Amino acid sequence: MHSDTPFEGIDFGTVPDGVDDLLQQGVLACRRDRGAADALFREALALDPGALPTYFCLYKIHTYSGRLDAAREAAEAGLAEAARQAGWPGDWRRWQPAETGAADAGRFALYTLKALAFIALRDGRAQDAAAMLAALADLDPKGATGWTVVAEIAEGCAA
Repeated sequence: MHSDTPFEGIDFGTVPDGVDDLLQQGVLACRRDRGAADALFREALALDPGALPTYFCLYKIHTYSGRLDAAREAAEAGLAEAARQAGWPGDWRRWQPAETGAADAGRFALYTLKALAFIALRDGRAQDAAAMLAALADLDPKGATGWTVVAEIAEGCAA
């Protein structure tokens, strides 16, 4: 279905202009050429490996495409970078509950752990997903990252 609505862009938060331009181009490319989108996202990552939204774009496009190994790789890299920026240990099993703001690296790390749990479910690794979801229950008890939705999916898969 064709839409005449112009693309107004995605708010990726505070990222360098060059990274934002590449991410916007990648989002547009997703609709017609996921390979081109992947290349644009990887170019953005090379430009600034600290720009967390780039990892999000990469793991989303690969999860949607069913390329779970690539999605997991991008999410794990994003998780490591977010943990580094938040001053947290690299291993999510060692994280401690902490207040996170909606746009900070800690929240991105928790959100990416949720994504890894979803990828694990899709990849048939239910035990890995369960461990991540259990950690999220402690780290994000209010469910601000939406991990409870993935927990419901996991319950449905186990039934």
